Amino acid sequence: MPSSSSSAGEKTAKNAAPPLPEPLRVPVADSHTHLDMQAGTVEEGLAKAASVGVTTVVQVGCDVRGSRWAAETAALYDAVHATVALHPNEAPRIVHGDPDGWSRQGARQPGGAQALDEALAEIERLAALPQVKGVGETGLDHFRTGPEGKEAQESSFRAHIEIAKRHGKALVIHDRDAHADVLRVLKEEGAPERTVFHCYSGDAEMAEICARAGYFMSFAGNVTFKNAQNLRDAVAVAPLELLLVETDAPFLTPAPYRGRPNAPYLIPVTVRAMAAVRGIDEDALATALASNTARAFGY
Repeated sequence: MPSSSSSAGEKTAKNAAPPLPEPLRVPVADSHTHLDMQAGTVEEGLAKAASVGVTTVVQVGCDVRGSRWAAETAALYDAVHATVALHPNEAPRIVHGDPDGWSRQGARQPGGAQALDEALAEIERLAALPQVKGVGETGLDHFRTGPEGKEAQESSFRAHIEIAKRHGKALVIHDRDAHADVLRVLKEEGAPERTVFHCYSGDAEMAEICARAGYFMSFAGNVTFKNAQNLRDAVAVAPLELLLVETDAPFLTPAPYRGRPNAPYLIPVTVRAMAAVRGIDEDALATALASNTARAFGY
């Protein structure tokens, strides 16, 4: 039976930050991260990422407070670009006056359609700022939100699409267990010129649909998971010019560090896994990823 000290050591190791990977020779961007949810300072996170060739990050907002923080942070650091939005699961909470989850307000707030309209108005104000390069993450999430929240989710998604188009910004999509409905709404509303499927979760067939529409597909660390063959199949068939890479940190840490804290400096692990799937040199893939991310977000 292990001693309490050895058990504590195992727990510490499991929660410890993974080691630095070998640096990329060609710098790339982390197209989707949440620095506000990660340990350490922004300066420390950016320095650690830059040391392995991750020289740019896209900081993503999920609620009004987080979107303000993203815009403020992007204004302070040249290496940071912002996106702003109400996460798909945030819209039903606002409508129903529920403070739990993304909003983190700490007290029950008045809900209703007016509250959602006010939150969307603030997202639109932020979307006009020059350091804000995208509107998202928005979309649909049928995994966490039940039928009672679908109407608010879809209404919010449609509003975000219009905000992105009005301000000429990229649209960043969160799509969880909602592929058909997300594609339907994009078709009905007319997608912005630049649309990114964050943490792409479809299969090869959906990748071909996205490719025909010109949608960017951003892959996270879960492409390395044993049970994610559908994602590797999608990486294999997606056009090179539509591929992006992301961490979604602190979530979705790539293997072999799954379950430990994620951060932008781990992007090289995912880049190498994607290069292996496509059978191309990692420098060639990194060159494409860097160009694609700049094109997707217009920086």
